[in-house]
Amino acid sequence: MYKAPVEEIAFTLKHVAGMAQSIDGGILGDLGEDLVDAILAEAGRFATEQIAPLAEIGDRQGARLSDGEVRTPDGWRDLYRNWAAGGWNGLTAPEQFGGQALPHMLNVAALEMWNSGSMAFALCPTLTMGAVEAVNVHGSAALKEKYLARMVSGEWTGTMNLTEPHAGSDLGVLRARAERSDDGSYRIFGQKIFITWGEHDAADNIIHLVLARLPDAPAGTRGISLFLVPKFLVNDDGSLGPRNDLHCHSLEHKLGIHGSPTCTMIYGDGRFGAEKGAVGWLIGEENKGLACMFTMMNNARLAVGMQGVAICEAATQKAIAYARERTQGRAPGWSGAGMSPIIDHPDVARMLLTMKALTQGSRAIAYACAHAIDMAHRAADRRAHWQERTALLTPIAKSFATDSGVEVASLGIQVHGGMGFIEETGAARYLRDARIAPIYEGTNGIQAIDLVTRKLPLSDGGEVRAFIAELKAIAGSVRGSNIDGFGMTADRLEASLADLQEATDWLLASLAEGKLARALSGATAYQRLFGLALTGCYLAKGGLAGTADGAAEGRVALCRFAAENLLSETAALKDRIVNGAESLAAARTILA
Repeated sequence: MYKAPVEEIAFTLKHVAGMAQSIDGGILGDLGEDLVDAILAEAGRFATEQIAPLAEIGDRQGARLSDGEVRTPDGWRDLYRNWAAGGWNGLTAPEQFGGQALPHMLNVAALEMWNSGSMAFALCPTLTMGAVEAVNVHGSAALKEKYLARMVSGEWTGTMNLTEPHAGSDLGVLRARAERSDDGSYRIFGQKIFITWGEHDAADNIIHLVLARLPDAPAGTRGISLFLVPKFLVNDDGSLGPRNDLHCHSLEHKLGIHGSPTCTMIYGDGRFGAEKGAVGWLIGEENKGLACMFTMMNNARLAVGMQGVAICEAATQKAIAYARERTQGRAPGWSGAGMSPIIDHPDVARMLLTMKALTQGSRAIAYACAHAIDMAHRAADRRAHWQERTALLTPIAKSFATDSGVEVASLGIQVHGGMGFIEETGAARYLRDARIAPIYEGTNGIQAIDLVTRKLPLSDGGEVRAFIAELKAIAGSVRGSNIDGFGMTADRLEASLADLQEATDWLLASLAEGKLARALSGATAYQRLFGLALTGCYLAKGGLAGTADGAAEGRVALCRFAAENLLSETAALKDRIVNGAESLAAARTILA
């Protein structure tokens, strides 16, 4: 059974991602480490004791559609309401609407624990938090007044409606339409697919954020508007009115996240209401909806990265527990009677340590991204710098962590052997759940395109080069530490950072020369190279912290393992980036 690693989460937040320094500098207001520890402990307790025990039920039963109504798995309705009653939905939300306005770092740490408990359950609050941010940033005063307090409290949930059957990542071709009404509202018509928690029984109302096109809108993404469309219309006094003209037509039968209802939504077919058309209200300006939605999508991308971290942690815990109990063969040096625990076999230990390294590296990258978000909001004197750091880290946090989630969950099955392929052990669920994360909220290939074409050129390459210089300083600190346990870590870190520097310079030069296809051929490899280099550096930063929690020696040992066993891949990735484009172009002819 999953147990929230509260101490490790707190350590990474404070001593690797930068929270302790921000607290000491007064950047996070009155927030102190005692309050941080208390919030994390309570979040961990809820995830361990209430969410995790219902995860298997959710996976086995799934969400169920009957007569147009979606029922969540047994116990989930009460679970959600207990979760909302604890105030968890409003950790970072504005205080004027009932939120606590706490740092984003605390929220992503809590999100990790919710998702480790059950990724399918945590998807509901994840989308609601993103919807709250989009409405708060772009909505009118009237919309905020009417909707935000109950969304912040979790009484009402939120969704994001982008995808259509013919329009996946290319939103410029979406066909959902909006028509203006005389009263200032709009009527929405169309179909949306893959809508997470689009219909359910856990909350009293569901607030849909829907992308649609007005009749006179420009073509492509320049003609998209964003609308707030509630399941139930809301009266002026805040009470719920009649059902809006929208409904869930069907639920997807998915590889994983079975407890999360993934809905096909129909807007405006006349099933509800006196006339056809789902009633909605404009968020932001007409034809500028994509910019509004990106507020929610950027929030969601880091949240999806946290899903990868969460799966890594849960799968690793399960695999280590199994490897300690399962006996098989006799490991080298085993002197006990009978067979030895498989954790004593070198190859099993290699897999488990790889899982731990990828878990802790992914966690540190994601938390560092959250720290950059907080600094961009709170450190006014360096806001531009931290905004660029956020932009640079977001695609890496989303992609590296979710790729790691799949890799770690797969290794977890391998550790279990044949029993991992059997559903009763629970190891397979993590892989099934993890597989969606590299796909949604922008596939990891799209994240790589974004990283290379939009984020590397920030400040003419100045931001990424400054970041690499910071990472080189960490490697220098390792070399100067004289800690024997680091072994060859400094050499390996410096080599991986040299690979990262060379690949970065080559990609920036390719872009400057207008050779876009050449740059994009190595984009995914570059994204992984960056993630591996960050993993090595952040593990080293943790090892250097030397806190008195009794785990310093283990952190140094894990860092050395990652440096000497995982970072050699960066050389191959750099070679693929620099030398692989021509062969890719030549071989594409066989796909015609």
